[in-house]
Amino acid sequence: MARGAGKNGWALFLLILAGVVLGSFISQLTSGVAGLSWLNFGKSFGLAKPLTLNLGVLVLTFGLTIKFTIGSIIGIIVAAIIYHFI
Repeated sequence: MARGAGKNGWALFLLILAGVVLGSFISQLTSGVAGLSWLNFGKSFGLAKPLTLNLGVLVLTFGLTIKFTIGSIIGIIVAAIIYHFI
């Protein structure tokens, strides 16, 4: 069997999602530490105010904000390296 032929796309997705969550968590924890505060540096993308659709009987509210930090990017890279070795 060729190397990587049995790898699952869902495993990669879950590992990257875990890397983003853990990286963001670690960057939030280290935001007050003088030497590691750079991990929390990042940019937010998305809707500043939620979009609301009022249909009288039904009210739908749409909103999405994504914040990329250095810690989450490092988490993605670590997750990709782990995926490569499994």
